[in-house]
Amino acid sequence: MLENKSRTEISELGEFGLIDHLTKNIRLHHASTEKGAGDDAAVLDHSGRKTIVTTDLLTEGIHFDLAYVPLRHLGYKSVIVNLSDVYAMNATPTQITVSIAFSNRFSLEAIEELYSGMLLACDKYKVDLAGGDTTSSQHGLVISITALGTAAADEIAYRDGAAEGELICVSGDLGAAYMGLQILEREKQVYLENPAMQPDLQGKDYILERQLKPEARGDVLELLRALEVKPTSMIDISDGLASEILHIATRSGLGCKLFEEKIPIDPMTYESAREFNLDPTVCALSGGEDYELLFTIAQKDYEKVKNQPDISVIGHMTAKDEGCYLISKSGQVHQITAQGWDAFLKKKE
Repeated sequence: MLENKSRTEISELGEFGLIDHLTKNIRLHHASTEKGAGDDAAVLDHSGRKTIVTTDLLTEGIHFDLAYVPLRHLGYKSVIVNLSDVYAMNATPTQITVSIAFSNRFSLEAIEELYSGMLLACDKYKVDLAGGDTTSSQHGLVISITALGTAAADEIAYRDGAAEGELICVSGDLGAAYMGLQILEREKQVYLENPAMQPDLQGKDYILERQLKPEARGDVLELLRALEVKPTSMIDISDGLASEILHIATRSGLGCKLFEEKIPIDPMTYESAREFNLDPTVCALSGGEDYELLFTIAQKDYEKVKNQPDISVIGHMTAKDEGCYLISKSGQVHQITAQGWDAFLKKKE
């Protein structure tokens, strides 16, 4: 786990001692957190604003592999994936609760490392860790985080708000996290076959960070507000672009048309995909874990976003009977199908 540190057994503290130990350094960022960790429940006051609630469960062996995921990074990422869901509602995250279950192979120092990543994310995004739970597990590590946020009623963006003719936009670039995962899995296999081999991660910093330490795109919401652009529908890209645009189309009762040449793919992602004999566009469509924002806007707002380097217009919504299609660079038409992450299959389909 952690090198050059003594190991403290969790049993030396007990459950309540552990909770006190892990929560003693929590800093509160919001006046709405009237009571945080340390009581039977947190007490929040959002002064009439709408409260957003979301939760995610991360299970060792299904969602993460500790063979190559540092605990500090895992703690950070586990918070980010929840904050991303709040931002995808065009809302502001304010609090999280954290529950973990872990086996006796984890020392106090290991759990401290996990929590240090969580608290780093909380400090960066100004979110309060307001409570949670701990218990034992016979099968590794399980992390469950619930995030809360607020928004004015007229600001919330749902998946079902798109209209025919509206533009489809995406923040950042896509496919990088998936390619980072491919590299980590490859190097794990090399290590298992020959533990003397050093991992070959040279020049892959960007896509590795996108997999191990992603960021939530609250900055994109700030940009849209500054531009006076309100998304009509929105979702975060956790399961791949194809899956997410189908969610918006289905919920909105529409079809969609995406253009391959418009999908933003970082050069490192593109080159790495080719090294693995993968189609970079397929990685963007089906890879997942990018945690970028996919959203629709009115056509009248095109002039406001067209020159923004962090926003790409990649298509438009159509009538439902026109279906959901991708137009390739060569002009061929392909039906969009969801082939992203399925936790119950424990693999990319």
